[in-house]
Amino acid sequence: MKNIFTYSAAFVLGLALVATPEADAQQFSKRKQYNSVGFSLNAINYFGDVTPVTSFTSLRFGATRVGAGVSLTRRFFPRLSGRVGLSYGRISGSDEKATDGVSDPDARFRRNRNFTFRNDIIEASAVAVFDLIENRNNYLKRPDFVPYVFAGVAGFYHNPKGLSADGEYVSLASLKTENQASAYGKTQFSVPFGGGIRYRINRNFDASLEIGWRKTFTDYLDDVGGKYAGIENLSGSELRQYFGYGITKDRGAFPGFDNVGEQRGDSGNKTDWYIVTGVTLNYILTPRIKNPKFR
Repeated sequence: MKNIFTYSAAFVLGLALVATPEADAQQFSKRKQYNSVGFSLNAINYFGDVTPVTSFTSLRFGATRVGAGVSLTRRFFPRLSGRVGLSYGRISGSDEKATDGVSDPDARFRRNRNFTFRNDIIEASAVAVFDLIENRNNYLKRPDFVPYVFAGVAGFYHNPKGLSADGEYVSLASLKTENQASAYGKTQFSVPFGGGIRYRINRNFDASLEIGWRKTFTDYLDDVGGKYAGIENLSGSELRQYFGYGITKDRGAFPGFDNVGEQRGDSGNKTDWYIVTGVTLNYILTPRIKNPKFR
């Protein structure tokens, strides 16, 4: 599934090109275009190293957190709209809670790694929304139910924090817990894509249910991305030594568990994802209708 975001983006853009020929532009005049503002309540999950399985499809529902967002949508053509949005959400993970006992082949490794984190994400996005049911009329005659797909680009700010021995969450990026040459960036880009269904409530209100994946280009949403650095390479900070080495649960039972070069995260340099499932209430900003002038 590593190329699924590329195919999704190409699919939506291809549909947009097919759906917006010159004839559509002429038939769907500016007076039929309209704007809407949306307010969303979201559920946030993440895929990464601190999940039951380190794959795109793995998540722990118990780690779901609540988020919120606002958006502005402009309908340009019978099927195509543009949407910009700003949202906030939190992702989290715990090695202890991500394992499922003896049936998990990685359970001993994960419990011994003993890592718990949370990460607050602020995202700004711009996506193209393609309706599977078109509306060539104005907003008053829009369909009652409209399934849709979307894809675009987003930028986000994140700041992963780990749970310390004192029960406090500590910012991790600057600690370089894997002895990186430089701290990973807190500002990153992602490719959002997904789909949903929109329902017309009345003249000015729509409600939608949507699920969207964010393909990121970082493996450090959870601060776990590679190999152990070893205690000898983690000088300068007690917190750095703790999260990069001291946090290990039972070193005596697993000799060499966190020695230099031992695997700390998934292999293959995989990147982390997060997923946003939300309910949105959209208010249509009534377009100004100009009356024709008679002579």
